[in-house]
Amino acid sequence: MSEDYNPVSMDKLVSLCKRRGLIFQSSEIYGGINGFWDYGPYGVALRRAVEQLWWRHMVEDRENVEGLDSTIICHPRVWEASGHLEQFSDAMVDCRQCKKRYRLDQLDNPDLCPDCGAGEMTAPREFNLMMKTFVGPVFDEDHAAYLRAETCQPIFVNYELVRNASRQKLPFGIAQIGKAFRNEINPRFFTFRSREFVQMEMEFFCRDDEAMQWYDYWREQRWRFYTELLGVPADRLRIQDHENLAHYARAALDIEFAFPFGWGEIEGVHHRGTWDLTRHEEYSGRDMRYLDQESGERFHPTVVETSCGLDRICLMLLANGYAEDLAETKKAGKQEDVRVVLRLPPRVAPVQAAVLPLSRKLAVPARALFDQIRRRLRVEYDETGSIGKRYRRQDEIGTPYCITYDFDSENDHSVTIRHRDRMSQERVAVSRVAAWLEEKITG
Repeated sequence: MSEDYNPVSMDKLVSLCKRRGLIFQSSEIYGGINGFWDYGPYGVALRRAVEQLWWRHMVEDRENVEGLDSTIICHPRVWEASGHLEQFSDAMVDCRQCKKRYRLDQLDNPDLCPDCGAGEMTAPREFNLMMKTFVGPVFDEDHAAYLRAETCQPIFVNYELVRNASRQKLPFGIAQIGKAFRNEINPRFFTFRSREFVQMEMEFFCRDDEAMQWYDYWREQRWRFYTELLGVPADRLRIQDHENLAHYARAALDIEFAFPFGWGEIEGVHHRGTWDLTRHEEYSGRDMRYLDQESGERFHPTVVETSCGLDRICLMLLANGYAEDLAETKKAGKQEDVRVVLRLPPRVAPVQAAVLPLSRKLAVPARALFDQIRRRLRVEYDETGSIGKRYRRQDEIGTPYCITYDFDSENDHSVTIRHRDRMSQERVAVSRVAAWLEEKITG
């Protein structure tokens, strides 16, 4: 990692997210609820932009990947077949003195409470992470159901229906974006480990003898997504190959980012073998084999999975983009001040350009320009406060370009465009602004 990298503190990042309407704790007026987060106006825009970029990269730009949107609640047998009801658990312990609860694998010393430093810890016990609910008017075990713990299982359940409808042949994939729920013992690190989150997953079905080639292919594709499409510096990412594999896996890796709290997973690529399809065949009684029309051969496809967390990717972009620098100011007796800026990639920035008339007297032509650009990009109009304060507001939400319509614009039919990162300015003809921005943002 480069020597000049200085990660932002989580306190500063959380404060900015709340102040600028990016992310804040759910139900805050009632004291909040741990592990649940709400996305404000700018946070929603960021999340939607990342989601749409992923969908285009993984589905729309490929002929061999189809989309799916499944329900949050599945038949309970789905989770029996997947092993979640039996094995999806963490070992937890409690401090007998302060009553704090911890995951055992997150403690350096399992016999000493890290909070009070004196309490004796209880013996470890298993805690299932599935969130339980009930379907129908009777709250008994016959009507019990579970919020899905991952989005991949419905893909396996619907694999044959999707294949038939899309007329796909091996190899092909099925992708899904959706909510998942895990009753985490100890949610932490802001949105990194939450109880409700969004997953973006793709299951790629192929022949077993081709699986490792596809595993390597998707490993490279997912690395490119972060380094090329999202512009994350390669030295702030790393690939960690799993040494201890799940019983059904033949290979697995994590793509990790250097968060302020340390390295954390943002994506997993897994060679899952045929385990999922054979389990669902066993529990449902349905034949899950693929029929090769040319050879007449029937077999269970091997699956290569890519799985990432949308919330973690957004947190990575915020942590990677946060910066403080010294900027010139015209305030009397003060030569410079600290500028807080989010250097978000322009293609996913909540606001891609802001139109800022120098005076409210210029509102009519400035709004005409705003209306012209907003048909093609995410644009904001702001005429409140000094131009310096408006620049600062846009810097803090990550707007890459600010367009100032001034009194000279009436004569030369041009505007001044300020670059967020370089703090430089250039004059661009009003008639070219939309095309100029599109070229800069999307290339």
